[in-house]
Amino acid sequence: MPGYNTNVMEIEVKSLKKVDVIAVSGRVDSSNAANFEDALKTSLARGRHNLVLDFSRLDYMSSAGLRSMLAALKTARQGGGNVVIAQPTERIVDTLKLVGFQSLFSQYGDVLEAVDSF
Repeated sequence: MPGYNTNVMEIEVKSLKKVDVIAVSGRVDSSNAANFEDALKTSLARGRHNLVLDFSRLDYMSSAGLRSMLAALKTARQGGGNVVIAQPTERIVDTLKLVGFQSLFSQYGDVLEAVDSF
């Protein structure tokens, strides 16, 4: 699967046996949130309803990115899967708490633990 690239954000998708790991680095904002959403939708469209979002190198997530996460969660759950977060930075944890997403998205200390949750 090809990576999605912009000036301030990089996305790498790795397909494992039962889950896609989507590693996002940099900033997700209104100028590139569509690329983030496309990566999520592409995995889901391929029937990959278990997603791990690796946020270990993510510095910022705008409301546009948060909306993409919520839409992906809804689609994944409709397909019998889930979306979880691995290694979120402190700033991302604070953002998730601020908008009430910590109750929607399980968070794990590392990618392996997140993958093993499925």
